[in-house]
Amino acid sequence: MAQSDFLYPDNPRRREEVNRLHQQLLDCLSDSFHATNKLTEVLNMHLGCRLDSIEMKRKGTIKENCDIIIQAVMKIQNELHKVDEALKDKLEPTLYRKLQDIKERETEKIAIVQKVISIILGEATSVASAVAVKLVGSNVRTGIINKLVTVLAEIGASLLGSIGVAVLGLGIDMIFRAILGAVEKTQLEAAIKSYEKHLVEFKAASEKYHHAITEVTNTVKLQMK
Repeated sequence: MAQSDFLYPDNPRRREEVNRLHQQLLDCLSDSFHATNKLTEVLNMHLGCRLDSIEMKRKGTIKENCDIIIQAVMKIQNELHKVDEALKDKLEPTLYRKLQDIKERETEKIAIVQKVISIILGEATSVASAVAVKLVGSNVRTGIINKLVTVLAEIGASLLGSIGVAVLGLGIDMIFRAILGAVEKTQLEAAIKSYEKHLVEFKAASEKYHHAITEVTNTVKLQMK
């Protein structure tokens, strides 16, 4: 038992809570790596992109892994911006505005994109048109990805950022010896509050991100039937 545990008998329970929250954060990070790679695969296959897959650094910190995802999704965002600019350039203004209209039917949007997708990609496929509509003619490129980047950046800049993703393998106490110093009540409570705050934000942002990617992959499957 740590010396501070005699002064703060609830510390062991607090350590367990930090341990649980840390694992939840790692699970969210892992899911975001997986989702980003799924999106990368779709973009490479159907929109002619050349994006690299990403891998979680098991010996890295929370911040390092947040940065990996941020860099990857910003590259995705850049590729989608290029497609959007190409559509804007090739389509009549009235048709381009229809792509941005949330009230417009998706089938109509796909038909519009298909008119010029061959000029942009060198070939015309219904799958490519559908993917472009799902990702460019929606808020994925701006709202959803921007929110995810913001949340990941905040986590990386917080006191959680310097904690290693594999630190749990060293034992719960090692988290605090390596990161927080003396294990005291105020430090443990601060860690718990930080985990809880960022997990709520991260879960909300990643849920929307994952849902958007699932919609894209389901669209690909339907178009390829």
